[in-house]
Amino acid sequence: MEVTRRTVLYVCSVLFILTEVSSELIYIPSSVHHGVKGKSVLLSVETRFALDDAEIQGTWSHTRSSGTRTTLVTFTKEATITDMMYRNQLVFREPNVSLLIRELNHDDEGDYHLSLNIAFHNKTGLVIKEERTVHVTVDDSVSTPVIQKSPSYAVVEDKANVTWNCSVENGTRVVFQWLKDNVALGPSDRYHFSRDNSTLLISPVRKEDKGTYHCVASNAVSQGRHSRAAELNVYYGPYNLEVNSGQGLRTGEVFTINPGELVFFECQADSNPPNSYVWISKSRNATQVITEGPRLEVRSYRLAQAEEYLCRAFNNVTQKQDEAQFTLVVASLGTGKEKHTQEGSSVSPLAAITVCSLFAIGCMLLFFLRRTCHPKRVLMSIYNRPLSEQKRPHRSASVSAGHEDATEDFGIYEFVSIPGKMESAQASCRSLARLESVQDMHTTIYDVIRHVPETPSHSLLE
Repeated sequence: MEVTRRTVLYVCSVLFILTEVSSELIYIPSSVHHGVKGKSVLLSVETRFALDDAEIQGTWSHTRSSGTRTTLVTFTKEATITDMMYRNQLVFREPNVSLLIRELNHDDEGDYHLSLNIAFHNKTGLVIKEERTVHVTVDDSVSTPVIQKSPSYAVVEDKANVTWNCSVENGTRVVFQWLKDNVALGPSDRYHFSRDNSTLLISPVRKEDKGTYHCVASNAVSQGRHSRAAELNVYYGPYNLEVNSGQGLRTGEVFTINPGELVFFECQADSNPPNSYVWISKSRNATQVITEGPRLEVRSYRLAQAEEYLCRAFNNVTQKQDEAQFTLVVASLGTGKEKHTQEGSSVSPLAAITVCSLFAIGCMLLFFLRRTCHPKRVLMSIYNRPLSEQKRPHRSASVSAGHEDATEDFGIYEFVSIPGKMESAQASCRSLARLESVQDMHTTIYDVIRHVPETPSHSLLE
């Protein structure tokens, strides 16, 4: 009974030691290594125990993909035995038992197995066995991919398929990826890829397939390498045909323009190559081709009533066409509320400017008349004239009216004319003072000279 108890305790101790040591004594940073052909790869192994406290014995072996297994290195703390075939290619590094493989080739691919026996000095009779496996691949660096398109010419949508092919001169286990306008492409109803993605089939081609394509090639030892850009030109359309005009008022498919207005219409559609356009007039169940081209000119005074027009776009390559119809109506657009608002806002500043200008002109005229005519001086001159001057015109008027004796006005009248141009401002002032008419070119002064005969007036009757 006592022997059995000791046996159980011994087994439990061994299991505890094995479990604890196996998780701490050996550490491998990476279990997979991607090597490049012609270069070296290090199978790093770290020992987490003091070699002075233990005895070790181990081997490195290589298992190829064919299943053949070869022992490469047998080692202890004191000695190392390397296979003669790999003596110049393998380097065993003590004390961390790592293995360096030089000048890799494709035969070096496979699994590398490390088997290590550890016997600690303080644990007599206890041997711990550790095993690790590292997988090594050997690849060639990827060269710049080359892209090809079939067919090489532009294609018509819905009528053709396009095949893209990407290839590399160097590289193993290459993974391909396709980009359109720098956006990755994936499988869809029209995009079909080969197993390694080196071939892309677009069936059928559509308008949205037009763009710039790239192929990206990579493997475990090479970052993605881009091919040169290749353009895919697709003939399509016409799509989204529309008639527009920057004049008049549009309501749905009806354009309203002012009488006498000259109007231009533009017909546009999405198409490759560009469409050919035809403008057609429809009236009384009859059609007439007006002009060709994307632009139409209409003179409203030639329209007696509303007319219907039609723009027809035709793609000569895709053999597809589209039409857009509209009605043209001639009517005054100045009755709308928005029209009045816009006109009012535009006229108000003009009216303000006009009023200000007239006010300024009136002020200037008043200032000019005040400086030239002197109204106060004119009135003073009228009231301060001699009494004889004031009565003379009164007397003449009386004589003509017969209120005084005509013999008193008997005499000789002399008319004196003074040629010359008078200033308009002076003439105006004199007219205000004497109340006489003034001519522009000449002014005539009528003066009366009265001669009194020496004898009484009745002697003329003798």
